Amino acid sequence: MGKRVSYPVEVKLKAIEMRLAGVPVKEVMETLQIRNHTQLKTWMRWHRNGESYRLAQPVGQTYTHRKGPHSQDTPSKLQAENRYLKQQIEGLKKVQRVGKGVVPEVVLKLVEELKEKLPISQICQCLGIPRSTYYRWQKNEQGEETKRKKWIERKVGEQCRKHKFRYGYRKITALLNQTMHINHKVVQRVMQKYGWQCRVKRKKRKQTGQPYQVAENVLNRNFRAERPLQKLVTDITYLPFGPKQLYLSSIQDLFNGEIIAYSVSDCQNVEFVLDTLSQLPPLPEGCTLHSDQGSVYTSYAYQRKVKERGIIMSMSRKGTPADNASIESFHSSLKSETFYLDELTCTTTAIVEQTVESYITYYNHIRIRIQTKLNNQSPVQYRQLAV
Repeated sequence: MGKRVSYPVEVKLKAIEMRLAGVPVKEVMETLQIRNHTQLKTWMRWHRNGESYRLAQPVGQTYTHRKGPHSQDTPSKLQAENRYLKQQIEGLKKVQRVGKGVVPEVVLKLVEELKEKLPISQICQCLGIPRSTYYRWQKNEQGEETKRKKWIERKVGEQCRKHKFRYGYRKITALLNQTMHINHKVVQRVMQKYGWQCRVKRKKRKQTGQPYQVAENVLNRNFRAERPLQKLVTDITYLPFGPKQLYLSSIQDLFNGEIIAYSVSDCQNVEFVLDTLSQLPPLPEGCTLHSDQGSVYTSYAYQRKVKERGIIMSMSRKGTPADNASIESFHSSLKSETFYLDELTCTTTAIVEQTVESYITYYNHIRIRIQTKLNNQSPVQYRQLAV
């Protein structure tokens, strides 16, 4: 028959607390060095029955009914605690094999668990090691941990620079795991700390807030107009051909395809499209202006200005550029017949603006539109004859 083991009240209360928190029995026994699971069941039964005073009873002795733990004298408590401490130490020594000294990791872990109940010097004395040795081991462990973190950061940085920041933390983890074992969360934290994330495909952040109002698709791909200024379409296109990004905002009359207003700017904001809108001539009643659902067109300032001029708003469906095909085709022709044709892919801002202005003049007055509806005339000539 094995030797009976007595446990301090603190250990029993801690075991009950862990079980009530949902910790498995096996884990509680390993953490608190409890030998038999029936002891843990007994403590839980006492707790449920309101007999918590029985947790303080010594092994082989019983309390009378409702007699509390205060009857236990102080020496008995100290003897129980010392007995439990020795049992833990002996158990750890057995794990490390008889005749061999305890390893620093075991000592550091044990002192960390017991230093709230016993002085560090007393724990070291029971373990048979000087207190200075414990502090030296503690300092070395902290230093080793710091060195390991720096080493991991250096390895992650080497992989990121080697692949020119083309990979995210998942691929970097896979590369490192070929020669070592490392968790992807560690790699992710290191890459975030130093800004080493993948620079190839950055996440596109959606603009916060909601549009003021989205208009109905009144045009509905009916691009034929019976008279001038009856149906207008507008859009913005990029002009990435100079030292900085430029934008072109233009308004086209669907009656003859003429560009009746346009603006070039390096900032795509509401003032940009309002400047284009202000260039429109006096419009007849029932004029429709069609655009996409861009943030500048759904803004309050733009829609208020459109309503002040008595214009009927129309908007494409989301993600459907074909609903605004006419103005999209013009912007494509402008780039194809100027910048790409003349290979002006890297020039000055002044040349970009001059190229746009010259092409729109050519488009409106000179270029012959090979279309039946214009009778092979330029847009301006066709409009003048129609008037």
